[in-house]
Parts: sequence; C-alpha cells; structure tokens
Amino acid sequence: MVKPAPLQTLAGKRLLLVIGGGIAAYKVLDLIRRLRERGASVRPVMTAAAKEFVTPLAVSALSNESVHSDLFDLDRENEIGHIRLSREADLVVVAPATANLLAKMANGLADDLASAVLLATDKPVLVAPAMNPFMWANPATARNVERLRADGVHFIGPEAGEMAERNEAGVGRLAEPMSILAGIEALLGPSGPLTGPLAGRRAIVTSGPTHEPIDPVRYIANRSSGKQGHAIAAALARAGAEVTLVSGPVTIAPPAGVTVVPVETAREMLAAVEAALPADLAVMAAAVADWRVAAEGAEKIKKAPGSEPAPLHLVENPDILATVSRHPKRPSLVVGFAAETQNLLSNAAAKLARKGCDWIVANDVSPGTGIMGGDRNRVHLVSAAGVEDWPEMSKDEVAARLVQRIAGSFSGSLGGGTAEDSGAQ
Repeated sequence: MVKPAPLQTLAGKRLLLVIGGGIAAYKVLDLIRRLRERGASVRPVMTAAAKEFVTPLAVSALSNESVHSDLFDLDRENEIGHIRLSREADLVVVAPATANLLAKMANGLADDLASAVLLATDKPVLVAPAMNPFMWANPATARNVERLRADGVHFIGPEAGEMAERNEAGVGRLAEPMSILAGIEALLGPSGPLTGPLAGRRAIVTSGPTHEPIDPVRYIANRSSGKQGHAIAAALARAGAEVTLVSGPVTIAPPAGVTVVPVETAREMLAAVEAALPADLAVMAAAVADWRVAAEGAEKIKKAPGSEPAPLHLVENPDILATVSRHPKRPSLVVGFAAETQNLLSNAAAKLARKGCDWIVANDVSPGTGIMGGDRNRVHLVSAAGVEDWPEMSKDEVAARLVQRIAGSFSGSLGGGTAEDSGAQ
C-alpha cells in the first residue's frame, strides 16, 4: 500500500531555524525533513558549536537553503542582513536550545548571528531546550526559562530519559521531532476552523500509567511512560481533531494543541473520560492498574521489628475501556490497547471480544523488547476483520499510522469502522 503524503499543514509558512550546539542537533535534520514535507520553507542559522555536531552541508541539503552562521560575513550582510533574516519568517524555532542560548536570550545578548537574530526578531519564538539534567535543574536556567516565558517565548520540552553522557538520565532530552512539529503546527495553524481529515471530530485519548495509593508515601504503578498515548494525541490534533488527553502521571511534556486533563488514579481517569463525552472516537492507550488497595492508609504504614508485612487487600479497579465501549454516549470508534508478555494475539482477540471495543492495538512488552518506556514500538492492529501486523517503528510513526487508519474509518461516514473499512490489507 502506498503511504499517503503528509498533509500540507504548513504550506507557504516560512521558518527561521536556529540550531544550537548540542548532541541532540542531529534530530534537527529529521525535523527539517518533516517541515519541508508539510510545505514549510526552512532558513537555517547555526551557531559555531552546532557545526561541531552536524555539518552545514547536511543542513543545507535538507533545507535547500544556505546556512547562515557568521554575524560578520560582509557578503551575507549585504545580501540579506541579520535584521531582515530575523523578520522574514513567520516563526523562529530554536532547536536544540542549549543552556547558553537560553541565557543569551533571557539577558538580551547578541554576540553571534544566532543571538542577534533572536534579539532582533519581531516574530513568535518557539524553543526546544536540550541539556544535561543538572544544567536544566540549575536555578540560573530556571530563572532564564521563567523570564523567557514571561516575555512570551513558547517552549516544547524538554523530556525525561537517557542522556548522551554515560549513566546520566533525567529531564533534559530534546523533544522528539514530531512533538516539535506539533508545536510549530499549533502556532502556525489556521486561526479559523481546524482542517484535516478529522476536522470537526472530537477525540479522547488516555495515556500513561495510573498510581494507586497504598498510603501517603507508596503506590501501585507500572512502567508506562505515556510516550505512545501522547504521540497519538499529537497526531490526532495534527489531523484536525479536537483532542482531550487524559493523562496519568508522566514526565514527558504535554503535546501542543490538545486539552490535557491530569489524573492519578484509575477512578479519576474514568471520571475524566466520562466528563469528556460525547466524542467521535476514543483511544484508550493508558496502562491502567487493574487493582487498587481496598483501604488506603491515612498515614505511612510503619514496619515494626519482627512483625509480618502488613497485608494489602486489593480490589478491582473500574474497567475504563469496557465502560466506554458500552457507554450510552459511546464514541463511534473505540480503540483499546493490549500490553502483553505472552500469547499476544490470542489475548488481544479475547480482550477485543470481552471489552466490546472496535480495535485493539496489541504489543509485546516483555522486558527484552524495551517497548515499555522506550521510544520504539511494534504493534498488531486487531479487529473483527482480522489482524494487521505492523513493522517496528518509532512511537511517533505508530501514532501517525494509527491516525491514518482512524481517518480512513471515518471517511465518508459518521460511524466507526474496522481495520477492513480503513483499508487494512
């Protein structure tokens, strides 16, 4: 099957892309490609440090534009000038925005071309920070970020995860290109009614884990990061849907262009989902805890020397997927997820029948797969029409492909559909 071309959501839009000097700069090459696919023109500015991580040749080849980097290049200044460069754009994007670049922006410094165009621009600015977690948590960076937010600068990320440095992890990773793209589209999208194959549709997405309290200190949880659910919410928004994202506790940034309802427990998640109904479609991607403690301790449960462990009496949590599938305000299309460690397809098919949803997205989350909490996924789309096996791909790509299926199921119809209806082979 021929993969559909991306929607021209940024046709005619002009971006000035300031590339900072960090190891995450390699991701910007993918961002440029995706921006060009969606019709945007990208004029790149690179700091001297950025050129240590990615080559101007690669940036120029992907953007089809000359790379600007030298504030004192007389030929370039005569040709365009840094003032014009800063103004001839609809949006200025800084990615990766290093701690140094953020500091320059916050304090009005202009000692190179990148900082000069940022100081001279009269256009909106979107920054995607990326740095070591200790640098991001430093009070100086926090002050700079607070000042920039107050000045109207838009932020996307950073995200939590492993760093390039060995044995370093935390908040500081550059947002993924698709997340940055969603932020750009949210800022430059049409001011009138949403466009796209799901324009006018209302969607509910659940994402992340739930935390079920044992006492004020401890809780029952799982290893879900929310990356797949958040990516689906972002992809639905890019397709024109009005999205409500009901998210359990996660450390990743919320996607742009969606309404986020943060929750902690399964009961809170169910209440938030029911409050968001009616909707045209629901994607229940959250890893909801099946059980909770029957009686949450009002105080921390103490360990007494020589005593037996305090017993935990568990009760079943509400079944959110089944409740939505049988709800009086049931969406036309309800998509569930099955995270399994054995008998993947048989368990997914049984879940499809038991829950009453339309599709199940099944994946193997055994420890060796790295899927739970990772950036990649391999799923199977299970419906009454059969099973469609998808190859391993990034979670952003899984989200984009799932949204294509969803859009296909609604094409020419107000009702939900099956994988067969949406053109699955």
